[in-house]
Amino acid sequence: MNRIMHAVVTGIVGAALLHIIIILSLPNFTGKDAFTRVRAIGPSHSFHSLGDVAKDDGLTNVDPFIKTAVCHFDIARQPLRLLARGGPSFWSLAIYDKDSNEVFSMNDRTSVGGNLDMVLATPVQLSQIRKAPGAALTQSILVEHKGTTGYVVLRTMAPQPSFEAEAASFLEEAVCTPLSGP
Repeated sequence: MNRIMHAVVTGIVGAALLHIIIILSLPNFTGKDAFTRVRAIGPSHSFHSLGDVAKDDGLTNVDPFIKTAVCHFDIARQPLRLLARGGPSFWSLAIYDKDSNEVFSMNDRTSVGGNLDMVLATPVQLSQIRKAPGAALTQSILVEHKGTTGYVVLRTMAPQPSFEAEAASFLEEAVCTPLSGP
């Protein structure tokens, strides 16, 4: 009787574990993970507003007061430079790897002067930049990314209709481009 109970419990635990593994790995097999959907929006190294994206792909603005733009990147050859002038009442930035794990995040309160000025690089690229940063990068926040691909999510707030033009302008003028020489 003891052996039968042990076999039943082992079977139930094994089946539960198998189901959990299948459910967690499903997005990787279907091509519906966040990185794949972000890459489908448009070319890399450019911010794309989620307000312009169709509602059926899962990348939408749920909060009507938050405006969002995404940029996917590949830093295998060159680091990524992220720039945006401060202006709206609030902005935040999050960097994700290709598996949608958050690598880094910040907002206007933790930036230098309310502006976004960041360089995202691999560890090797970052060590080269630190050796000779150049005058243009002295105020930049240097962020290390262990992988080479991922995406950046830039959000801003428009709490009233009068702020929407400023929020849209902030997202349109934001720069996500390869760094041209350190």
